[in-house]
Parts: sequence; structure tokens; C-alpha cells
Amino acid sequence: MGELAACETLLDIPVRPFPAELEAERTVSAQSLVSFDGNLYSVPPGLPGAQVRVLHRLGEDHLSIATASRAVIARHCRAPCGAGQTVRDAGHVIALEREVLAAFSDRAPCKNKVRRPPSQAALAEAERLRGQQAAGDPAERVVIDLSHYAAVADRLRSVPSPKEENKE
Repeated sequence: MGELAACETLLDIPVRPFPAELEAERTVSAQSLVSFDGNLYSVPPGLPGAQVRVLHRLGEDHLSIATASRAVIARHCRAPCGAGQTVRDAGHVIALEREVLAAFSDRAPCKNKVRRPPSQAALAEAERLRGQQAAGDPAERVVIDLSHYAAVADRLRSVPSPKEENKE
């Protein structure tokens, strides 16, 4: 009877570890990627800024990415922690390429957008922020003052070279 009780106890030990699951909330990037454990994993396009959950069952080689309602939208083989890898599903890449190409246009650029120089008020505010007084004519302002560099170069010319110092 003692051996039978020992066998029953061994049969009660589970073959696999308890199915603990790690869950992390993440935000989808503009490139349809989700960051987890130092790696990036792809999701279908059209979800930038969406909150998703990364689900990883401990002891398994893959992870799932799910919506807030726990609908799985991506499943990937897990990359080593901190490897800096980008893991992409081929279907996600194709869908992303299609979306980008669909948004592409060969029409002429918008004619309403004109490159205008900054107004006098904007220039005055920029000068005020720099702590300088606004100059009347932009052509009269000194953009780069080379006199400081010239003074340093003159001082360097008057310093004796190491060979000259050794002779003394």
C-alpha cells in the first residue's frame, strides 16, 4: 500500500510548469512595431498609437500581441532579451508596404503652401529671445564673427614650437 501511495504522488506532479503568463501594456509605434524586453515586434499596419498587450507564457519560445479586448493580432518567436532585434511577420511587411504605396501620390505638390520668409515681428521676437537688439537690415548683421578666431590664430603663431623650446 505504501508503494501505491508513492506512485500516485508521482502521477500528481505536472509534466509542464504552472502556466504563468507575463503581460505588459505597450503602445504601437508609427512603424507598426511594439517594444518588449529590448526588442521590437511587428503588428498589422493601421494601429499607430494604439494600446496593446504583449503576452508571454513563461517557458515558451513565442509571444502574442493582443488588443485591449485580448484579440491576438500578432504572434512571434521571442528574440533574446535585450538583443535589439526587430522581429517582423512577412504578412505585416507586405500589408505595410501596400498601405504606404496606397498613400503615395504622384500629383503636383500643393500650390497653397508657399515658402514665406519670416515676418518682421518673427525676426524681432527671435532677436529678443537671443538677447540681442533687432538690426534694421538683415544684410548688416554679422552671422559669424571671425575676429575671435583671428585673434586665437595670432596668439598661436607667437607661441614657440616644441623644437624651439628644446633649443633654449
